[in-house]
Amino acid sequence: MKRLAAWIEAYAVVWGGPGLFVIGYLDSSFLSFPEVNDLLVMGMAMHHPGRLVYYSLMATLGSVLGCLTLYYIARAGGEAFVRKRFKEHHVDRALVLAQKYGLLIVIVPALLPPPMPFKIFILIAGVAEIPFVQFTVAVFVARFIRYFGQGLLAVWYGEAAFAFLRANAARIGILLSIAALVIGVIVILLRRGK
Repeated sequence: MKRLAAWIEAYAVVWGGPGLFVIGYLDSSFLSFPEVNDLLVMGMAMHHPGRLVYYSLMATLGSVLGCLTLYYIARAGGEAFVRKRFKEHHVDRALVLAQKYGLLIVIVPALLPPPMPFKIFILIAGVAEIPFVQFTVAVFVARFIRYFGQGLLAVWYGEAAFAFLRANAARIGILLSIAALVIGVIVILLRRGK
Protein backbone atom coordinates (compact mmCIF):
# COMPACT_ATOMS: atom_id res chain seq x y z
CA MET A 1 0.00 0.00 0.00
CA LYS A 2 2.83 2.42 0.84
CA ARG A 3 4.43 1.67 -2.51
CA LEU A 4 1.19 2.54 -4.32
CA ALA A 5 0.88 5.78 -2.32
CA ALA A 6 4.48 6.76 -3.10
CA TRP A 7 3.97 6.00 -6.80
CA ILE A 8 0.78 8.09 -6.97
CA GLU A 9 2.44 11.00 -5.16
CA ALA A 10 5.49 10.89 -7.42
CA TYR A 11 3.43 10.96 -10.61
CA ALA A 12 0.85 13.48 -9.41
CA VAL A 13 3.26 16.31 -10.18
CA VAL A 14 3.80 14.93 -13.68
CA TRP A 15 0.04 14.48 -14.17
CA GLY A 16 -0.70 18.02 -12.95
CA GLY A 17 -4.40 18.68 -12.44
CA PRO A 18 -5.52 15.08 -13.05
CA GLY A 19 -2.96 13.92 -10.48
CA LEU A 20 -4.45 16.32 -7.93
CA PHE A 21 -7.89 14.95 -8.79
CA VAL A 22 -6.79 11.34 -8.23
CA ILE A 23 -5.07 12.10 -4.92
CA GLY A 24 -8.05 14.18 -3.80
CA TYR A 25 -10.40 11.30 -4.58
CA LEU A 26 -8.28 8.63 -2.90
CA ASP A 27 -7.51 10.77 0.15
CA SER A 28 -11.17 11.61 0.74
CA SER A 29 -12.37 8.05 0.16
CA PHE A 30 -10.36 4.87 0.74
CA LEU A 31 -6.74 5.87 1.35
CA SER A 32 -5.06 8.63 3.31
CA PHE A 33 -2.53 11.07 1.93
CA PRO A 34 -2.31 13.62 4.77
CA GLU A 35 -1.25 17.05 3.49
CA VAL A 36 -0.18 15.68 0.10
CA ASN A 37 -2.75 17.58 -1.98
CA ASP A 38 -2.23 20.70 0.11
CA LEU A 39 1.50 20.65 -0.56
CA LEU A 40 1.10 19.68 -4.22
CA VAL A 41 -1.38 22.49 -4.89
CA MET A 42 1.00 24.94 -3.23
CA GLY A 43 4.03 23.66 -5.14
CA MET A 44 2.28 23.56 -8.50
CA ALA A 45 0.71 27.00 -8.01
CA MET A 46 4.07 28.45 -7.02
CA HIS A 47 5.62 27.24 -10.29
CA HIS A 48 2.55 28.00 -12.46
CA PRO A 49 0.62 30.87 -10.80
CA GLY A 50 -1.73 31.20 -13.78
CA ARG A 51 -3.06 27.70 -13.08
CA LEU A 52 -3.93 28.31 -9.41
CA VAL A 53 -7.70 28.15 -9.98
CA TYR A 54 -7.33 25.04 -12.16
CA TYR A 55 -5.17 23.21 -9.59
CA SER A 56 -7.48 24.21 -6.73
CA LEU A 57 -10.51 23.11 -8.71
CA MET A 58 -9.04 19.71 -9.64
CA ALA A 59 -8.00 18.97 -6.04
CA THR A 60 -11.46 20.08 -4.87
CA LEU A 61 -13.39 18.01 -7.41
CA GLY A 62 -11.40 14.90 -6.55
CA SER A 63 -12.03 15.46 -2.86
CA VAL A 64 -15.76 16.04 -3.41
CA LEU A 65 -16.08 12.84 -5.44
CA GLY A 66 -14.19 10.88 -2.77
CA CYS A 67 -16.43 12.34 -0.06
CA LEU A 68 -19.54 11.43 -2.06
CA THR A 69 -18.28 7.84 -2.30
CA LEU A 70 -18.03 7.60 1.50
CA TYR A 71 -21.29 9.49 1.94
CA TYR A 72 -23.20 6.96 -0.17
CA ILE A 73 -21.51 4.00 1.49
CA ALA A 74 -22.56 5.35 4.89
CA ARG A 75 -26.09 6.06 3.69
CA ALA A 76 -26.43 2.52 2.37
CA GLY A 77 -24.69 0.85 5.32
CA GLY A 78 -26.31 2.96 7.98
CA GLU A 79 -25.26 3.62 11.54
CA ALA A 80 -24.23 0.00 12.18
CA PHE A 81 -21.66 0.27 9.36
CA VAL A 82 -20.08 3.37 10.93
CA ARG A 83 -20.13 1.92 14.45
CA LYS A 84 -18.10 -1.09 13.26
CA ARG A 85 -15.31 1.18 12.04
CA PHE A 86 -15.07 3.85 14.74
CA LYS A 87 -15.14 3.92 18.52
CA GLU A 88 -18.62 4.08 20.01
CA HIS A 89 -18.09 7.38 21.84
CA HIS A 90 -16.73 9.08 18.69
CA VAL A 91 -19.77 8.05 16.70
CA ASP A 92 -22.18 9.11 19.45
CA ARG A 93 -20.54 12.50 19.78
CA ALA A 94 -20.45 13.03 16.01
CA LEU A 95 -24.15 12.11 15.66
CA VAL A 96 -25.07 14.61 18.37
CA LEU A 97 -23.05 17.29 16.56
CA ALA A 98 -24.74 16.41 13.25
CA GLN A 99 -28.19 16.75 14.78
CA LYS A 100 -27.29 20.02 16.48
CA TYR A 101 -25.20 21.76 13.81
CA GLY A 102 -26.04 20.06 10.51
CA LEU A 103 -23.70 21.07 7.71
CA LEU A 104 -21.15 22.66 10.04
CA ILE A 105 -19.94 19.15 10.91
CA VAL A 106 -18.82 18.90 7.29
CA ILE A 107 -17.70 22.47 6.60
CA VAL A 108 -15.37 22.94 9.57
CA PRO A 109 -13.35 19.70 9.16
CA ALA A 110 -13.22 20.20 5.37
CA LEU A 111 -11.58 23.59 5.88
CA LEU A 112 -9.03 22.42 8.39
CA PRO A 113 -5.68 20.91 7.42
CA PRO A 114 -4.56 17.52 8.77
CA PRO A 115 -4.45 16.05 11.35
CA MET A 116 -8.11 17.09 11.71
CA PRO A 117 -10.17 13.90 11.28
CA PHE A 118 -12.47 14.29 8.31
CA LYS A 119 -13.76 10.91 7.16
CA ILE A 120 -15.84 10.22 10.27
CA PHE A 121 -17.77 13.43 9.63
CA ILE A 122 -18.41 12.46 6.01
CA LEU A 123 -19.70 9.07 7.14
CA ILE A 124 -21.85 10.69 9.83
CA ALA A 125 -23.29 13.08 7.23
CA GLY A 126 -24.36 10.03 5.22
CA VAL A 127 -25.86 8.31 8.25
CA ALA A 128 -27.64 11.53 9.31
CA GLU A 129 -28.94 11.83 5.72
CA ILE A 130 -27.82 15.39 5.24
CA PRO A 131 -29.32 16.33 1.84
CA PHE A 132 -27.09 15.47 -1.12
CA VAL A 133 -27.02 18.94 -2.71
CA GLN A 134 -26.28 20.72 0.58
CA PHE A 135 -23.58 18.20 1.42
CA THR A 136 -21.94 18.49 -2.01
CA VAL A 137 -21.98 22.29 -2.02
CA ALA A 138 -20.63 22.47 1.54
CA VAL A 139 -17.69 20.15 0.80
CA PHE A 140 -16.97 21.88 -2.51
CA VAL A 141 -16.93 25.40 -1.05
CA ALA A 142 -14.89 24.45 2.02
CA ARG A 143 -12.29 22.45 0.09
CA PHE A 144 -11.97 25.05 -2.65
CA ILE A 145 -11.40 27.80 -0.06
CA ARG A 146 -8.74 25.63 1.60
CA TYR A 147 -6.83 24.67 -1.55
CA PHE A 148 -7.15 28.07 -3.22
CA GLY A 149 -6.08 29.86 -0.04
CA GLN A 150 -3.02 27.68 0.39
CA GLY A 151 -2.13 28.01 -3.29
CA LEU A 152 -2.52 31.77 -3.12
CA LEU A 153 -0.17 31.93 -0.15
CA ALA A 154 2.38 29.91 -2.13
CA VAL A 155 2.05 32.27 -5.12
CA TRP A 156 2.47 35.34 -2.91
CA TYR A 157 5.16 34.08 -0.53
CA GLY A 158 6.86 31.17 -2.29
CA GLU A 159 8.79 28.74 -0.09
CA ALA A 160 8.09 30.88 2.98
CA ALA A 161 4.41 29.89 2.72
CA PHE A 162 5.28 26.24 3.38
CA ALA A 163 7.19 27.11 6.53
CA PHE A 164 4.46 29.52 7.65
CA LEU A 165 1.70 26.94 7.22
CA ARG A 166 3.65 24.25 9.06
CA ALA A 167 4.51 26.59 11.94
CA ASN A 168 1.01 28.07 12.22
CA ALA A 169 -1.28 25.21 11.17
CA ALA A 170 -3.03 25.11 14.55
CA ARG A 171 -3.69 28.86 14.61
CA ILE A 172 -4.89 28.87 11.03
CA GLY A 173 -7.16 25.94 11.80
CA ILE A 174 -8.65 27.75 14.79
CA LEU A 175 -9.24 30.92 12.75
CA LEU A 176 -10.90 28.96 9.95
CA SER A 177 -13.05 27.11 12.49
CA ILE A 178 -14.16 30.37 14.08
CA ALA A 179 -14.95 31.85 10.67
CA ALA A 180 -16.98 28.75 9.70
CA LEU A 181 -18.84 28.81 13.02
CA VAL A 182 -19.68 32.50 12.65
CA ILE A 183 -20.97 31.90 9.13
CA GLY A 184 -22.94 28.89 10.40
CA VAL A 185 -24.53 30.87 13.23
CA ILE A 186 -25.49 33.63 10.80
CA VAL A 187 -27.11 31.09 8.46
CA ILE A 188 -28.98 29.44 11.36
CA LEU A 189 -30.21 32.81 12.62
CA LEU A 190 -31.34 33.85 9.14
CA ARG A 191 -33.27 30.59 8.73
CA ARG A 192 -34.95 30.99 12.10
CA GLY A 193 -35.85 34.57 11.18
CA LYS A 194 -37.73 33.34 8.13
